[in-house]
Amino acid sequence: MGRALIIVDVQHDFLPGGSLAVEDGNRIIPVINDLRTRVRFDCVVVSKDWHPADHCSFHENNPGSSLFQPFRIFNDKLPKEGLDQMMWPTHCVQGSYGAELHPDLVIEDSDLIICKGLDKDIDSYSAFWDVGKLTQTSLAKDLRSRGITEVFCCGLAEDYCVNFTALDAQEEGFKTAVIQDATRGVAKDSVAAAHEQWAERGIDIVMSADIL
Repeated sequence: MGRALIIVDVQHDFLPGGSLAVEDGNRIIPVINDLRTRVRFDCVVVSKDWHPADHCSFHENNPGSSLFQPFRIFNDKLPKEGLDQMMWPTHCVQGSYGAELHPDLVIEDSDLIICKGLDKDIDSYSAFWDVGKLTQTSLAKDLRSRGITEVFCCGLAEDYCVNFTALDAQEEGFKTAVIQDATRGVAKDSVAAAHEQWAERGIDIVMSADIL
């Protein structure tokens, strides 16, 4: 009956000043640090976007695309009809400053680090699966091997990588909650849509102070 904290993508490029900054994203860092100091989790997971420079989600790599708009991409790993991919600014390139975790975020040697988005041909929002459900990280297996049955998700961004991580966690059979004051979203409409999905799936929304 173990519990895990999943900290999603608290990296420079998603924080103020980054190429894909989430407004007030830096404000979640002390909340997360306090939470892991105050509450005993059986496992702490830290995910990172870790893209190659030629990643398919980058606007600059897709002539004819528009930033923050879906664009149909094709490659040998996708279904023949292709996949609609949101076009993002270049972000979290492997080895870059933007891909580094914020130095104020508490990281322990025992933390499980999950890198995602390594395949240039398909994007990955979730810490569990890519967007096409073609390949998965080791996270589900790692959590089960540690006896984890319940996960609490936080980090950036609420309506994208936190959302997809929570949805996949629930689908993988873990009791799942999102920590409201330890995440921030990109847009009100997509945050509201995420909350509707969570309600339908039985994913709880909690405040950090309520986790004991």
